[in-house]
Amino acid sequence: MSEPTPPIKKPAGRGRNLELPEHLKAYKGVWVFIEHDRGHVHSVSWELLGAARKLADQLSVPVSGVLLGGPDEALDAFAKEAFSFGADECHIVRDPILKGYRNEPFTKGLTDLVNKYQPEIMLLGATTMGRDLAGSVATTLQTGLTADCTELNIDGTSRALAATRPTFGGSLLCTIMTLAYRPQMATVRPRVMAMPRADTTRSGSIVEDTLGLVEANIVTKLLAFIPDATSNKINLPYADVIVSGGKGLKNPDNFALVFELARVLGGEVGATRPVVQAGWVEAERQVGQTGKTVRPKLYIAAGISGAIQHRVGMESSDVIVAINTDPNAPIFDFAHYGIVGNAMQVLPALTNAFAAHFQARARQAA
Repeated sequence: MSEPTPPIKKPAGRGRNLELPEHLKAYKGVWVFIEHDRGHVHSVSWELLGAARKLADQLSVPVSGVLLGGPDEALDAFAKEAFSFGADECHIVRDPILKGYRNEPFTKGLTDLVNKYQPEIMLLGATTMGRDLAGSVATTLQTGLTADCTELNIDGTSRALAATRPTFGGSLLCTIMTLAYRPQMATVRPRVMAMPRADTTRSGSIVEDTLGLVEANIVTKLLAFIPDATSNKINLPYADVIVSGGKGLKNPDNFALVFELARVLGGEVGATRPVVQAGWVEAERQVGQTGKTVRPKLYIAAGISGAIQHRVGMESSDVIVAINTDPNAPIFDFAHYGIVGNAMQVLPALTNAFAAHFQARARQAA
């Protein structure tokens, strides 16, 4: 007598697992935490609003910005900017306790808003503040959080947020969906998403809420703000021109050629992780998964193979020029222009050519 055929098990994430629990179907809308400090909004918030607008349009739901701050901060002006970048409404919580970031009051303010208004998606910048806040909020709400995403989409079958991020040391890209919990949370590094074009004719509604915390009950105290004296010296994420070098340049003396070309072009210098680990340049110059994400108009990569760990940090550049002796180097698969040659010879030639070009333009202008 033959054995009975065992029942077929459906793979995880398919079939009935795609059905959202009934109590979570009321969650609607895409929210963006608008990060601001000392009178300025971090530009990643506007980049996220552009991404949120695309996600919300696919779901036919509104986009909301969330602003937490002190009563004397320019939250209404920030909300007006948020409307121009795609928000339909802004939730504002004003309280003296929220002047200056502290995890406890900001976590309470954001989780209270989520529990009250029930958004289905919450996006935050993968900044120092955003990473600290996102982890606390996700833990408090007992929901999923995908960190350092490089791509955000809506899954056509489940209508869930499909958040893609590098994993296994950057050797793979993994798409994660939170199917049975809400809100779905993700953080995105600055410059991963394109900056949307502001439409100053757009307007929206403001929803005011209260915090309900007493200062005496908060453990941490904000005593003073001490700025980092070196924080503005290297600003890779917002450079228009970046010249980057890899271990293909062989030694620190050859890497100086990267600095020379960047100086002539008025650009910044970037590097791969092996270069930083070798001590050739500061860690602030590292581009890639464990470094900075950049989006310049021109990215010149010299002696860089183009491994996924580096690619995820610079592939959104407007124009990528690769210089490598290996014609089969992975970087040529996604570079706009490729030069198969010795970077130690090509870099000085480019430096001299650009210097001569700029000098000729200066003479013509005079």
